[in-house]
Amino acid sequence: MSHLFHALFFSDEATFHLSGKVNRHNVRIWALEQPHATVEHQRDSPKINVFCAISRKKVYGPFFFEENTVTGNTCLNMLQTWLFPQLQADSDDFVFQQDGAPPHWKLEVRRYLNGELPQRWIGRKGNDDLAIHPWPPRSPDLTVCDFFLWGYIKDNVYVPPLPTNLEELKIRIKDAVNAVTPDLISNVWVEFDYRIDVCRAAGGGHIEHL
Repeated sequence: MSHLFHALFFSDEATFHLSGKVNRHNVRIWALEQPHATVEHQRDSPKINVFCAISRKKVYGPFFFEENTVTGNTCLNMLQTWLFPQLQADSDDFVFQQDGAPPHWKLEVRRYLNGELPQRWIGRKGNDDLAIHPWPPRSPDLTVCDFFLWGYIKDNVYVPPLPTNLEELKIRIKDAVNAVTPDLISNVWVEFDYRIDVCRAAGGGHIEHL
């Protein structure tokens, strides 16, 4: 576990709207009863899809997808031409994590990971895939991108007055990513270690508060 803990690179996409709308996948409410919670947002607000990866030392990104919808092909192209050359330049034994989003589940993406990182990637996998572990679905509390990175970036991006166009939004996102310091990441990894310990103590079961 010690090597995996230090070698792990988390990755994820998030959608940024000019209106400040939050990615719905990062808003989850766990309760014994239906809370009937609602989230208001502006319809048809211009948006951009952003990818980042984070290790215990640095953030990789942001990468801006030109398409409004991320597909298996655009995801694969980003991994091949942008992300993996950087990861391989920084480490020769990293372990890559991705969640089970549909673009990540595409066969061409999994084939690429199986070939590049046999037994060195974590994510949703098929019977013949060479992932070292499956990633538990709907677990933003265990994903550094979800419980820290996207919230930190959005807190810094959506400061009034809000950006008025997508180019301004991109600049703010870049500035927010650049503001993530090594000391801050180190503290986040301590928090991740604590969350793993809590998960172990609960036997992998439901945890009400983290």
